[in-house]
Amino acid sequence: MKTFKKILVQPKSLIMIFIVTAAIVITSVVIELDQSKKEMTELMERQGHALLESILKSSENALYSYEQIESEVKKRLLSNAFLIRELYANGMITNSFLQKIADQNEIYRINIFDRYGNKKFSNIQDAHTGIPEKVNPIDFLQPIFNGERDTLIIGIKPARYFDGQRYTVAVAGKNRSAIVLNVDAEELLSFRKKVGFGVLLRKVTENPQIEYAALQNEYGIMAASGDVTALEPIDSLEIVWKSIEENTDKWRIADFDSLQVFEIFHPFIYRDQVVGIFRLGLSLDPLNNIKERITRRVIFLGIVLFIFGFVTITLIFARQNFNVLSKKFKVIESYSASILKHVSDSIIVLNHESKIVTVNSAAEKLLGDTDEQLKGKELNDFLGSSKCEELFTSTKLFEEIECTMNGNSRVFLISKSQFVDEEGKTNMILVMKDRTEQKALEKQIERSERLAAMGELASSVAHEIRNPLNSIGTITQQLNKDFVPQEHDEEYKGLTKIVYKEVRRINDIIESFLKFARPQPVKPESFELNELFEQLKKQYGIIVEKKKGKLQIENNYKGSVVWDRKQITQVLVNLIENAVDAIDENGTINISAEENLSGNVEMKIADTGNGISQENINKIFNLYFTTKTKGNGIGLSVVQKIISDHGGVISLNSELNKGTTFTIIIPKEYS
Repeated sequence: MKTFKKILVQPKSLIMIFIVTAAIVITSVVIELDQSKKEMTELMERQGHALLESILKSSENALYSYEQIESEVKKRLLSNAFLIRELYANGMITNSFLQKIADQNEIYRINIFDRYGNKKFSNIQDAHTGIPEKVNPIDFLQPIFNGERDTLIIGIKPARYFDGQRYTVAVAGKNRSAIVLNVDAEELLSFRKKVGFGVLLRKVTENPQIEYAALQNEYGIMAASGDVTALEPIDSLEIVWKSIEENTDKWRIADFDSLQVFEIFHPFIYRDQVVGIFRLGLSLDPLNNIKERITRRVIFLGIVLFIFGFVTITLIFARQNFNVLSKKFKVIESYSASILKHVSDSIIVLNHESKIVTVNSAAEKLLGDTDEQLKGKELNDFLGSSKCEELFTSTKLFEEIECTMNGNSRVFLISKSQFVDEEGKTNMILVMKDRTEQKALEKQIERSERLAAMGELASSVAHEIRNPLNSIGTITQQLNKDFVPQEHDEEYKGLTKIVYKEVRRINDIIESFLKFARPQPVKPESFELNELFEQLKKQYGIIVEKKKGKLQIENNYKGSVVWDRKQITQVLVNLIENAVDAIDENGTINISAEENLSGNVEMKIADTGNGISQENINKIFNLYFTTKTKGNGIGLSVVQKIISDHGGVISLNSELNKGTTFTIIIPKEYS
């Protein structure tokens, strides 16, 4: 019996449990209502934001479309005006000829006025007798008549005699005459009406849940739909200026007479100018209905909780909290995964053993494998060095490392952060930004600046030297003809010939200096890269075979390019000849081409020669630097200049007794 009483709950305890349960239920009801209100408000804000974003985008597209159409009309009229001006200057203009141009190019009217406003030529011969003119051409053509302007974009203006609008341009002709062309602007204005703000806002407010939509500036309402009579000026609204200052949407719940709306604001910025502020009023009826339903459900849930007791309440709350957390976790997880997937830099998560835990899409491309296949592998295997150990021990947040990946030297800027997992072990997140091309470009720019300075110096010195050299050569020739020594005649003539020959040699060197200093313009043309490689193979295949070597070309880029074919051929010829000189018997020259991850063409010219010392690598592109006994040190400087002029970069890797690889990265089209 005593044991049974111990099992039973005492009345006092029941009352306490009831009070606690009631307090929990009441508190939960209040919290749930407040949370529901917040969630509904957030929902309204997201819906309003999405709708405003659509309106903003549609508005931008509408303005852009209209500008593009107007630009095309302007270009068409101006191109015909410039043609007529040339023909007019040559005395080839007649009224019938203007009519033919107008018919072929769908131009409404072409008039040529002298500087006093008198019509000299026109494609339409009409007297307009008895019809008063609405506008006088002299009024808007004065800048041309006065010599102030050569071209006028008059734009849309009223027709001179009849109803309607014309889009008009004018250019100056000979003797300050004016050549005026226009087209009927009816279609242009009609398009503006169809894509204008008013039409857009009217379509938006066709939704019964949208009370009004308006575009407003400090001077008033520019365009609106719905009941906007109660809208106050934006000058008095602090929330509007915050929205403009932060360039983001702001919202409030506003009272207009007996109507309560959820109002959201967003600035409309076009071409870096604030056009106005969009105001969108959403009905709160759906929100209030949802709130009422939620209130009824929460009260019913409270009654159920009271009936089933404290344990049931606890379980329900636990379940609710779990659901909320699960949803938030999924949102965060999805959001984080989306960010990681689309970020352009490589992100790699390593555990305490420097092994890969996970990577993003950019890192998959960099490492050449999928996330699942990379898990558990050591990053050192891909970097080709023991840099990971230094990364873990170093306290630097940013570090630049150079490593070898897939046989290529690459430079990465690495940002790192550490976190401790549930087991207390330190893990690391690496953000790797590939700076290989940027570093190569920086070096190339530095070399280009040095080469430019040296070229200018060479040019100025060459000009100063060439004139006295020519005089010396002329005098030497003249002495050899006019002067005969009394003795040692043969020795004298031999010496004068040597002097003249050396003067010519110096002059040839000066000419090569001037050729380098004098810039050669790029003349781009479209051609198949494969054709160029076939030409080089025929040209140098036999030469390499004579050295008992091998020339291999692997072209994985089958498309066309738009380069200066002559200059690029000069680049490849220069590099191939250097490779031929570098290889010994049984040596190999490999040429390859492919499209890299950046969409550029990447070409490599590799040889198995003696290589270049580290000391000379940094000098190899310098003007007049050469390791050849017969070289002049200009070839690689010209190569680097041509690649730089095409917007590309050139770099090299070399090891003594192993060979040299020149890498060229260049856009597919010269611009």
